[in-house]
Amino acid sequence: MRVVAVLRGGVGDEHEVSLKTGATVLQNLSEKDRAVDVFIGRDGMWHVRGVPKTPEQALAAVDVVFNALHGQYGEDGEVQRMLDRIGIPYTGSGALSSALAMNKALAKETLERHGVRTANSVRLSVTPDLEDGIVRVFRSFPQPCVVKPLGSGSSVGVSLAKSFDEFKDGVKKAFSHSKEVLVEQFIKGKEATVGIVNRFRDQEYYKLPPVEIIPKPDCVFFDYDAKYSGESEERCPGNFSASEAQELQRLAHLAHEGLGLRHYSRSDFIVAPDSIYFLETNTLPDLTDQSLMLKSLAAVGVGAPEFLDHMLNLAYEK
Repeated sequence: MRVVAVLRGGVGDEHEVSLKTGATVLQNLSEKDRAVDVFIGRDGMWHVRGVPKTPEQALAAVDVVFNALHGQYGEDGEVQRMLDRIGIPYTGSGALSSALAMNKALAKETLERHGVRTANSVRLSVTPDLEDGIVRVFRSFPQPCVVKPLGSGSSVGVSLAKSFDEFKDGVKKAFSHSKEVLVEQFIKGKEATVGIVNRFRDQEYYKLPPVEIIPKPDCVFFDYDAKYSGESEERCPGNFSASEAQELQRLAHLAHEGLGLRHYSRSDFIVAPDSIYFLETNTLPDLTDQSLMLKSLAAVGVGAPEFLDHMLNLAYEK
């Protein structure tokens, strides 16, 4: 029997989402697996059955880790470096590629070199002249614009600014989640997301059908609340032309491979009248009740147990 540690919780803003992803994993593991529920508190302390443990103690008798963490610590390469040091295999991408994908600006720059189109953007850092920098960027950047933390997921801290006051408040909000802020051109179009699964159904890169995301009428974009409230509409397959769907899948594959990712990922796009724009790639997509990854898998006849077993097999084989 294979012993599987499920890491969930974590220190970041996506703690609650991670708990739900972890619950999905624990509920859908194969009968050949014995689960160890590893809870990581917001303070960074690891627990097994309520007892505080060091990471080494928590993983002492474990064969493989299912990384159900999200955002800070889980997707930025930090926990991956720890697991590499301990010498235990885990699901998801490695430390370096996780850190690259988590940094939205570096990910965009990397994929632009591969010919992927992205929205125009500029970075803001905490400097002595930050106030002047905020004014300078606002005056030079087309409005409305999107303000987002440089390194977070699930649209945490993301806002749409149409006025200077909204822009300034959005920058302040984004800085509360990240040391750097990305100001990005707002692209109007249909929102789409596409999952990639490695070595599945005899394909090295199995491309899932594109999901179309339709936020509520009063919601301008797919923000954190829209993602997890269940009030947005997701269509899979989405309402895309054959050429759009094919291009979305090609770009998702390019993002997955270009960022050096492994096992699985999900990339987000805007399908605008003039082109398709890459937004970001999630190296550990959520597996909650609202999971776009699980919905797209279900559309091709794949349930959570089959997908999770495949992920663990990929990790364990390595």
